[in-house]
Amino acid sequence: MAGSLKSTCEGKTLILTLSNPEFRNALSPDMYTAGVEALNAAENNPEIRSVIITGEGSTFCAGGNLQRLLANRQAPVEVQAQSIDALHSWIDSLRTFPKPVIAAVEGAAAGAGFSLALACDFIVAADNAIFLMAHSNIALSPDGGGSWALTRALPRSLVARMLMLGERVSATRLNALGLVSELAPAGDAFAAALQLAEQLNQRAPNVMASVKELINEAETNTLSEQLMNERLHFVKNLHHSNAGEGIEAFLQKRPAHYP
Repeated sequence: MAGSLKSTCEGKTLILTLSNPEFRNALSPDMYTAGVEALNAAENNPEIRSVIITGEGSTFCAGGNLQRLLANRQAPVEVQAQSIDALHSWIDSLRTFPKPVIAAVEGAAAGAGFSLALACDFIVAADNAIFLMAHSNIALSPDGGGSWALTRALPRSLVARMLMLGERVSATRLNALGLVSELAPAGDAFAAALQLAEQLNQRAPNVMASVKELINEAETNTLSEQLMNERLHFVKNLHHSNAGEGIEAFLQKRPAHYP
């Protein structure tokens, strides 16, 4: 089976579950398409404030389905190129999605599954979870933006070992390096991710969108460009109704309520 991407809601959080347990939630083009469609719908739904991506069962995602990759070797090269384009469209959608996205990782996040987690704003992982870019172990190179994300987040020497040697790295080590946002006891990653999502859901949605956009732009902007963007976002958000509520709530020492 190719697997599927299940979509449910918990309050104001959209839950996207990678469902292909027979193959440890290996990814497929159908999942990529469903992921983009789910994000497009969630972006226009004011009732959705955040997204969690998780895996069914005890594994987050084993990456690509090797049987499908083996079959694609006998197909025209365009077949695999189109599949990767679909994956990259989902990765790009996650990066630019204007609401917080959390990966809840149990077990392993391998290959493109690791890249998928890296495309999220937060990674909440079980303390016994492992992460690996397994591509070189089967004579392949990375996809899903993994090389881009890791190079910006970790020391070059560690990235080289992960990408060239396919070494496993523990969630605890990546947490110490700042890549994994939060550790949870084994089996509790989703619950911890949901708790984080609920915290984010209480914040002004327009500010969450601004912060995510500013973070994305900071990766390539000069300081002058970033200062200009910060000014634009700050002024826009100050004159949004949510700023009035936020400032008044702070002065009155009460929780703020954002529509």
